[in-house]
Amino acid sequence: MQDRAFFGELLLAMTASDSAALRGARGHVVLIGGGHSHVGVLRELALRPLPHGRLTLICNGVDTPYSGMLPGYVAGHYRFEDVHLDLPKLAAWAKADFICDEVVGIDRVHRQVLCRHHPPVPYELCSINTGAAPQMGAVAGADAHAIAVKPIPQFHAHWLRVLARVRQDTAPLPPLRIAVVGGGAGGVELCLALQYRLLNERKEWQRQGQRTAQGSASVQFQLFSRDAHLLPTHNPKVRDIFTRTLRERGVQLHLNTEIVAVTHGQIQTATGECHAADEVMWVTQAGGAAWLRDTGLDLDAQGFVCVNDGLQSSDPAIFAAGDVASLRSRRLEKAGVFAVRMGPPLAENLRRQLTGLPLKPYRPQRHWLSLISTGDRYAVASRGAWGCEGAWVWRWKDHIDRRFMRRFSPP
Repeated sequence: MQDRAFFGELLLAMTASDSAALRGARGHVVLIGGGHSHVGVLRELALRPLPHGRLTLICNGVDTPYSGMLPGYVAGHYRFEDVHLDLPKLAAWAKADFICDEVVGIDRVHRQVLCRHHPPVPYELCSINTGAAPQMGAVAGADAHAIAVKPIPQFHAHWLRVLARVRQDTAPLPPLRIAVVGGGAGGVELCLALQYRLLNERKEWQRQGQRTAQGSASVQFQLFSRDAHLLPTHNPKVRDIFTRTLRERGVQLHLNTEIVAVTHGQIQTATGECHAADEVMWVTQAGGAAWLRDTGLDLDAQGFVCVNDGLQSSDPAIFAAGDVASLRSRRLEKAGVFAVRMGPPLAENLRRQLTGLPLKPYRPQRHWLSLISTGDRYAVASRGAWGCEGAWVWRWKDHIDRRFMRRFSPP
């Protein structure tokens, strides 16, 4: 009898606790991740707040990098503060609470977002914009010996260590061999930005007399792609421009080449060839974060959250946008332009879901403009079957990127 009474009291306490959590969730919108879509949501809700309830942003960092300016930052054209948005400041502008922590799961039964250190956060609606996570587990040794470009903060910390090595080494050195894995726009752009910056760093230190010519190692670059062409989602003219540019700058191209193993100082291909590499930068094979698999949400083959045209997942209380979202009606390239443009319709649909109105469909454009830099202040424009290049394209890109940063910076 005592045991029965004890368990009855425990059940009542749990029920009361769950009811309190659900009451606390009413009108509470929780944004998971500080990606481009949620930056747009914060701006929209700062200008036109939710009719009732409150807003919380959870992110594992206090600033969010703008991916469109990352290659320019790596190349040395921008400062760190030029390419990052201050998330706590942006959240304060939208009158949102900010929690700096890593999300590790969602309890959909009790409508709680689970964090690594912070207590569970109740929600009525939540939205996921955590971007893509590296999926290198299928390649032996890649997790240990390669650095993925995403998440960007992790890559940034590694990049600073590479820069420090280039600047501080004084003894005669062998060539620094860098391999970039990924032949899409991201891999090509990063490869050229890395090359431009590191070669300029060495030239500058030699010019200042910090090193002798004999003590300064050269930098060698290789780019690997399992596709037959670079930038496979772009038109032939754009592909030809970048193939020519990379070859003119001495980058060794390995097309139709799949990497199957990475060890210290070496990468191995599916054909058994081995290539020396002191640094391996990984810009391919991205997927959804591992914790998404335990949510019970519908995911695609890469682990991204499947959403309808209203950016709503299989759970009506959970939305997703940006790279982590997989639109059911149309396959989208993982490009920043889509993440940015999802922001306003996502904000509107969160508002509509709270007030019981039907969702509005997000309609992605069929063709979009990509401005891809070549390391120096030169860039290539690509849209559908059209493409062009020039220093003026870089100035155009620079203008658009800086305008974006101003637009999403609180007053």
